[in-house]
Amino acid sequence: MLDLSAIRFDDKGLVPAVAQDFNTFEVLMLAYMNREALEKTIESRKAHYWSRGRGSLWLKGETSGNFQEVKSIYYDCDADTLLLMVEPRGPACHTGERTCFFRRIDEWGGPPPRPERVIKELFLTIKERKGAPPDKSYVASLYSKGRGKILEKIAEESDELIEAAGAKTRGDVLYEFCDLLFHSLVLLVDEGIEIEEVYSELRRRSGVSGIEEKASRGRPGGGPG
Repeated sequence: MLDLSAIRFDDKGLVPAVAQDFNTFEVLMLAYMNREALEKTIESRKAHYWSRGRGSLWLKGETSGNFQEVKSIYYDCDADTLLLMVEPRGPACHTGERTCFFRRIDEWGGPPPRPERVIKELFLTIKERKGAPPDKSYVASLYSKGRGKILEKIAEESDELIEAAGAKTRGDVLYEFCDLLFHSLVLLVDEGIEIEEVYSELRRRSGVSGIEEKASRGRPGGGPG
């Protein structure tokens, strides 16, 4: 077990712990940990917290299935607050919201969301629309027609992107790329692949030779390196 002597627990033996999305950097929730919760988190790589209301230890996701896979743990300059970088397996908030911080007080707006969050929100919207009536949602209509229709749309959008790249404007290329990305996300949802898996795979490829990557998978050609 790691030496936790640097952590300054308060007089009740607790330390606040902020959970932040490892991929999008979105702040998800604030909870508390005692030493046992922190030790179990380190041991299991799943976030454990101390419930001040119940007076007991709890594993995030134990009843809801919304686990938080812990990637790293930091502590601040005063050693009295923890920061958990996690990959959430579902909403962080008991209300069903992705983050507990979904309400705001100010009226002046703020910076636009990070690009990763834009894609994640689109992905989650597609997941939600999957169960909608087909006559009310384009996404639902694709799913109602089966995998073949989804693949047909991806092939169609891919051809349109290639055509735009060869004969049309920069704006056309951008438009067709977004169409292809959208329908590819529809396929991911149909396959049961989470957007966090995409982020993880792209992160894994970072700095890896594309030629070596293709060779290791028995495929010709280049890649990201």
